[in-house]
Amino acid sequence: MVTLSELQRTSVERGEPSRRTTISAAIHQSGLYGRVARRKPLLSKRHMAARLEFAKMHLKDSQTMRNKILWSDETKIELFGINDRRHVWRKPDNAHHQANTIPTVKHGGGGSIMLWGCFSAAGTGRLVRIEGKMNAAMYRDILDENLLQRIQGFFIVIPKQVKHGMERD
Repeated sequence: MVTLSELQRTSVERGEPSRRTTISAAIHQSGLYGRVARRKPLLSKRHMAARLEFAKMHLKDSQTMRNKILWSDETKIELFGINDRRHVWRKPDNAHHQANTIPTVKHGGGGSIMLWGCFSAAGTGRLVRIEGKMNAAMYRDILDENLLQRIQGFFIVIPKQVKHGMERD
């Protein structure tokens, strides 16, 4: 995440002054191009391992099985937060490498709204605005009012463990 100006300043400090166009040409020759860094959630090693295990477990699922999956998640949208764009020098196929991304965290700063939504191969569910802080009771209400309706609308069978998990307090 170094700019051309910073690279030029470094070359001058080392006593090897170079023009920005020369530096840019050398970077392009090595296959790197200036791109906006992707933003992605900051994941711990435990999160990464769990996601890899999930992917391996379901790698051979049929398309019919994948069509029965309903995904849901919450997201925070910053209204007045830092949405600056950072540029990185990267190769075309390295967009998601850690060095080329800007980590994001879920609960930072003010001026934001929280939303919950769901989707599946059959379509999308409602987008629900979450007022205040999310707690277990509010989450259950969102699932009761939105998720179960959507599942029934898609004619998806609810796995036994999900049914039981929703009944617990």
